[in-house]
Amino acid sequence: MTPVTTFRDKHVALFGLGGSGLATAHALIAGGAHVHAWDDGETGRAKAASQGVRLDDLATADWSQFAALVLTPGVPLTHPTPHWTVPLARAAGVEIIGDVELFCRERNAHAYGAPFVAITGTNGKSTTTALIAHMLREAGRDVQLGGNIGVPILDLEPPSDERIHVIECSSFQIDLTPSLNPTIGILINLTPDHIDRHGTMENYAAVKERLVAGAEVALVGVDDPYTHAIGARLAANARPEQRVAPVSGLRALDWGFYVEGSEVYYRELGHPPEEAELLGALTGARALRGAHNAQNAAFAAAAGWECGLEDEEIAKGLLTYPGLPHRMEEVGRIERALFVNDSKATNADAAEKALASFADIYWIIGGKAKEGGIEPLRPYFSRIRKAYLIGAASDDFARTLDGALPYERCETLDVATQRAALDALAEGAAEPIVLLSPACASYDQFPNFEVRGDTFRKLVQGLPAIIAAHRGGKP
Repeated sequence: MTPVTTFRDKHVALFGLGGSGLATAHALIAGGAHVHAWDDGETGRAKAASQGVRLDDLATADWSQFAALVLTPGVPLTHPTPHWTVPLARAAGVEIIGDVELFCRERNAHAYGAPFVAITGTNGKSTTTALIAHMLREAGRDVQLGGNIGVPILDLEPPSDERIHVIECSSFQIDLTPSLNPTIGILINLTPDHIDRHGTMENYAAVKERLVAGAEVALVGVDDPYTHAIGARLAANARPEQRVAPVSGLRALDWGFYVEGSEVYYRELGHPPEEAELLGALTGARALRGAHNAQNAAFAAAAGWECGLEDEEIAKGLLTYPGLPHRMEEVGRIERALFVNDSKATNADAAEKALASFADIYWIIGGKAKEGGIEPLRPYFSRIRKAYLIGAASDDFARTLDGALPYERCETLDVATQRAALDALAEGAAEPIVLLSPACASYDQFPNFEVRGDTFRKLVQGLPAIIAAHRGGKP
């Protein structure tokens, strides 16, 4: 835990009692603050009360006593309409902040300059965050990994000169962090997302820009027009002590960090291409397949280089990275067949990345369909040997697949996994891929994509006995 001492003896309103909210409440209490917590849900309030957190209905509270309102990131600050606590706080002149801001204030007060790597972007931020943490740990560094990925930031150990915090930040968290000033700030990419919570794409991009604007070293993508413009603006207006470096996963750069072919390079400004420094190769990095992961790898290598890692340590980190659960996760191999859990692919855009990364695919697909269905994936149908349809989207997806590729209606994941495995092993591909990349939400049959992916993993573990029985002619 990181006790929040910067509000010692002060009264703090806290709204939202999920995982990060409870962690924040305990960190404030540990630091000596008087916490007045509330949640719109009875379940959250009951859990907080059972852990000794004081509850106060903020709708009837005396707001003049509060030094701050700490808001959970899931609560609207501006759009579509501010949460009801927001106008109460503003009317009383109470600042509105989040848990990452509390961490930044502790770092500034007690460990100024402690290593802090903050990562954001529309896509790839979880993989990049986990890859950076893995790379640093493999090199023997003391790493704390959390934020929007996994552990709430205030549940991590406190900042110190010998410890590197690697923190994923969502736009909602950045919006609540006015003093965000990481050692290394990373902005991977930007595409329209969360517009309902930010109002416009311009507002969304402006929030994301704040993470790199306050960084000592700003690593900014150049592979989309939004981040390209942000990087150019930051470079033109950089503070004397600030360094802004471009990063690309798609092409060689005149200077900066980039991937060319399957290798990650750093090229000094003004140096010719042949003097670019090879930081590591992606050949053999099975968890970093695909063009989208080339971009993630370029950023991770850049962060490792800026943290002082040797080229050999960066290369080792890339090759040994195991990947994140449910994101093109290799969960097993049976004879020639590889089984890949991409349950996190809850829409066509996410499934496209997996389909582009493999061939000879036996594709398990379906669930609760998103708008647009799988029609955008038609250019990848030639990579697919057969599709196995499950869940509520089966009828819609069958209409799209009719005449384009073979498919089978399986209804449930267990049936689809067994049929796909038997077909993959019966046909002649050198490395058939049984791929769960559903392009759908999970909640027609599963509570979330994690449970769906975990179920697939368990089903794969049970396949050898099923395959043996099938080959033996048993029922």
